[in-house]
Amino acid sequence: MDLGLAGKHALITGSTAGIGYAIARGLAAEGASVVITGRGQAGVDDALKRLKEAVPEAKAVGIAEDCATAAGAQAVFAKLPAVDILVNNLGIYERKPAFEIEDAEWQRFFEVNVMSGVRFTRHYAPGMAQRGWGRILFVSSESALNIPREMLHYGMTKTAQLSISRGFAMELAGTGVTVNALLPGPTHTETTDKMRAERAKAAGKTVAELETEFIRDFRPTSLVRRFTSADEVAAMGVYLCSEAASATSGAAVRVDGGVVNQIM
Repeated sequence: MDLGLAGKHALITGSTAGIGYAIARGLAAEGASVVITGRGQAGVDDALKRLKEAVPEAKAVGIAEDCATAAGAQAVFAKLPAVDILVNNLGIYERKPAFEIEDAEWQRFFEVNVMSGVRFTRHYAPGMAQRGWGRILFVSSESALNIPREMLHYGMTKTAQLSISRGFAMELAGTGVTVNALLPGPTHTETTDKMRAERAKAAGKTVAELETEFIRDFRPTSLVRRFTSADEVAAMGVYLCSEAASATSGAAVRVDGGVVNQIM
């Protein structure tokens, strides 16, 4: 199936690892030119190296800037004035009891997870509309609907992304630009795997035991009964960025293993 991505230019924020990197690699494999971003040059260079090893024909460059800040976003805009595809993947998360989350943490999560996507969309979407084609994807989470007790502030930002992505889709109606949200569930990434390994060691358990307990105790509605892979999530993300997804806009598309216990 030709996804119509050859020759398209894509920017993926927070893409040196995890789901963001997997989406960048998937887009590159389909012929899109990709821009990887991260806060440090070493991380960006390493991601580019891995990407070009995985996809030898990849057209890829990197930008080392903090996309979570207004200044960092402006620096990216100066280096990359226009794109065809924008993937707002940048995000942070942590487990913390709800009553221990201070004001500053609520604000930090909103700034990084929500405002970064707003800034990038606000900058790139008008140009896409003028050219008559574009794809914008917000990487949200099943936590947007299935609010996690163990990280309420994270869930709040993921819900906000659904409102924002739908609102921007409405603003761009009829322009040829689609805006959607992607909702992964519990996913294996470099960062989450490291965190689980540390927790498993502290608890005197194997990672497999910890993951089984997590699904049982925190995500009992999971239908696949396991963590998904970043590549499984990226496959849906790449599709939503493609020409083939031209009739999908304003949607919240779940690739959560069935965690969210509702039909719509």
